[in-house]
Amino acid sequence: MTAIAIAVATPHSLSFSLRLPSSLSRSPSFRQTGYLRASARRLVSTRVYNSSVVTGEEASTSSFSQTQSSFNMADRTGSVKQQVASLVKSSLQATFPDLSDVEPQVAISAKFGDYQCNNAMGLWSRIRGSGTEFRNPNSVGQALANNLPPSEIIESTSVAGPGFVNINLSTNWISKRINDMLVDGIQTWAPILSVKRAVVDFSSPNIAKEMHVGHLRSTIIGDTLARMFEFSDVDVLRRNHVGDWGTQFGMLIEYLFEQFPNWEDVGNQAIGDLQEFYKASKKRFDDDASFKERAQQAVVKLQGGEAKYRAAWKKICEISRSEFDLVYERLNVHLEEKGESFYNPYIPDTIKELTDKGLVEESEGARVIFLEGFNIPLIVVKKDGGYNYASTDLTALKYRLQVEQAEWIIYVTDVGQQQHFEMFFSAARKAGWLPPAEEKKFPRVSHVGFGLVLGSDGKRFRTRSSEVVRLVELLDEAKNRSKAELIQRLENNGTISDWTDEELEQTAEAVGYGAVKYADLKNNRSTNYVFSFDQMLKNQGNTAVYLEYAHARICSIVRRSNKDIDTLKKTGTITLGHPDERVLALHLIQFAEVVEEACNNLLPNVLCEYLYNLSEIFNQFYTNCRVIDSPEDTSRLLLCEATATVMRKCFELLGIKPVFKL
Repeated sequence: MTAIAIAVATPHSLSFSLRLPSSLSRSPSFRQTGYLRASARRLVSTRVYNSSVVTGEEASTSSFSQTQSSFNMADRTGSVKQQVASLVKSSLQATFPDLSDVEPQVAISAKFGDYQCNNAMGLWSRIRGSGTEFRNPNSVGQALANNLPPSEIIESTSVAGPGFVNINLSTNWISKRINDMLVDGIQTWAPILSVKRAVVDFSSPNIAKEMHVGHLRSTIIGDTLARMFEFSDVDVLRRNHVGDWGTQFGMLIEYLFEQFPNWEDVGNQAIGDLQEFYKASKKRFDDDASFKERAQQAVVKLQGGEAKYRAAWKKICEISRSEFDLVYERLNVHLEEKGESFYNPYIPDTIKELTDKGLVEESEGARVIFLEGFNIPLIVVKKDGGYNYASTDLTALKYRLQVEQAEWIIYVTDVGQQQHFEMFFSAARKAGWLPPAEEKKFPRVSHVGFGLVLGSDGKRFRTRSSEVVRLVELLDEAKNRSKAELIQRLENNGTISDWTDEELEQTAEAVGYGAVKYADLKNNRSTNYVFSFDQMLKNQGNTAVYLEYAHARICSIVRRSNKDIDTLKKTGTITLGHPDERVLALHLIQFAEVVEEACNNLLPNVLCEYLYNLSEIFNQFYTNCRVIDSPEDTSRLLLCEATATVMRKCFELLGIKPVFKL
């Protein structure tokens, strides 16, 4: 078999040499760069989003069709917080030119200003007793406020207590920032992140096994993280690290041959329900020693490349993928599969490198890496000479760092796997593939752990028969409940005749699937949460249903105005004369820094909290500020449109399709 050798020079003093089978090297999916893959995914994602839940009245809310071709991502100014921090940085340099290592400490202020600079006390602790001209932290704060460079962003400052610098933004600048976004598109508000390319490893079900609610959490959380990074112009490699290699395939293949000697002629019907097929083969494996021996031999033949066994393996994987795709289609999630089998050919070279570096030792017949801070070693080669999760994960990490040139590799799995990730991350640092964790430099790795999905009894979520819940059935149940409630409400208020069957179906999907996603994402991912259709489908409180209603209501306001919103965006201006107008406007322009925080801390619930607060703040504005036929109707309609635009982007980042009427 011919092969191609690839040598890659990389940052961090690394090099990686691979020998790839020629069939793989000729594969278009391999030849494509990560950038092209991510760009294509972004285009696909946009097209799918733009086609979601379109109604005949949607044309009046035109943010969807905004043309952004004239905008260059390189022209972004960053979030408001980043811009304020830049001004504070200039003041720090002017006030303390000898303290070049001090970074701005800027936070949103809830009481005394829009933002607050909190550097004074830290600076005072460094300069106190050094003969400085400053008398106390307050005088440091005064100097920082006085040395802020002139800017259209800041309207006024004040200094409180031990040097807290309160910063009030210019109301005119806030208005202009929103006006510009409405004209140029919300992409202009995308945050600027330090990472340029990231791998998000999520979902990752096992071939021949049913996807369960744990995979649901990984899929939903991982997709949202990927969407937020993509919005921030990061090249994201969405990786589905499926379990498509291992000893279980010997069991499955041997059972297939035993039950259906002519399985190739029978096709998919030979396997039927893959979950039941797996259970039957597992029972046979456990109960019959002769079958178990044949299954173990089948693994050897599969890994040795025998055509008959490879063909059966491919068929099992194909059937399993079709089941996974039913879930991904409902969730509108796009992944690129690179499973365990992809990395298997490269494991020997990885083990050799680790051995050559003196990291691998013999221990009780296995080959292991001893790591500081852990009571057990990391096994990289089992007693029988086989590989395991650690050997595969180390090889995949090396590939992602050195071939795919990822700066940040993010793994989305349950918290129960935390120790495994800590150990193989530590081994990678010991090998010199990653910088020390305390340096917080790129390349970096992160384990995004999440808690359990619980039933109403507080135990792991299962069916009444104690079976793991099938995701397709769970999602369809959410859609069916959503549709039943929608039809009931429309019949009660006499508007069912205004809806087509297609609109009912699309809206039920958007609300039902969105309710499942939001119920997960609004929680801090590390905690457990109780799965309840009744709670997630409520139209009050912090639920997707409530937020969909809020968005649809804003769209209705714009429609009922009978104004051409596209014309207003080009000719109208926003004025913030009422306090509630300014509160809403300030919250809107803080969208970018919320996305930035959610990305940096890998916490989607931060975006959910922002979205819910936005709907509440809008309600306060709408209660106190008449919109239609008011003297300020143009300005207030533009605020309505800006709110709807930001809500739609939040929905998109959360993987939820917005609805325009309910």
